[in-house]
Amino acid sequence: MFRLSSSRDVETFGPRKLREAANLSVFVWPWSLSIRFPGKYSPQAMAATLLTEGTITVGGQTLFYRQAKPAQQAPRLSVLLLHGIRFSSETWLNLQTLSKLAEAGYRAVAIDLPGLGNSKDATAPAPVGEPAPSSFLKSVFEALPLDQAVVISPSLSGMYSLPFLFQHSELLKAYIPVAPICTEKFPATQYAGVKTRTLIVYGDQDVQLGEVSLSNLKNLPNHEVMLMKGAGHACYMDKPEEWHLGLLNFLKSLE
Repeated sequence: MFRLSSSRDVETFGPRKLREAANLSVFVWPWSLSIRFPGKYSPQAMAATLLTEGTITVGGQTLFYRQAKPAQQAPRLSVLLLHGIRFSSETWLNLQTLSKLAEAGYRAVAIDLPGLGNSKDATAPAPVGEPAPSSFLKSVFEALPLDQAVVISPSLSGMYSLPFLFQHSELLKAYIPVAPICTEKFPATQYAGVKTRTLIVYGDQDVQLGEVSLSNLKNLPNHEVMLMKGAGHACYMDKPEEWHLGLLNFLKSLE
């Protein structure tokens, strides 16, 4: 499909699958590829981005991931997106979080955690609700690979991200917990020793896990809070525009 938008003088190309080989697929985002005509200013034209799907091997098991990044420039930084028990990397795809991060110049990688999504055949390194070995996410970082990255960690994924935060904070550019589980498993003194910049996100309608996680995460000394009014546990899905605005503003402040 080809469309010329006369109101913005932007050419937009429809979906185009570029390559499928082995475990890797590459796509051009249908709403992302745009060309501005010389001499015209188009503030709403979006940068070209690329989406890939693939797998990595962690601890001898196969994990699925989706990745979006700028097509024509080096990423400003990397963002690893985890997910809750009812969700997967597809959540971030459908919510357009992957595309918005790539359009803003970031490399965004969303994995399917063991036993969930397209990683359903993989076995989790710990029972649900118990902290997983910090080596799990460290191996994910090495396999993708990622250097310093921002980790977004909603709900269930707290069992993976919190041990990683405490043991490998040097690999984190920043930490964005969204009402994660397992916050009560660690003492306040352990939180106090972490200097990583943190954006604590929760919805004010999440009166259980949201408030419990906040009471523990606020012991992180270098934190700020993003309260999403009228939103529940999966607050990023209840108010996606507010979520994306707050997320992108925080990421910009890291540069």
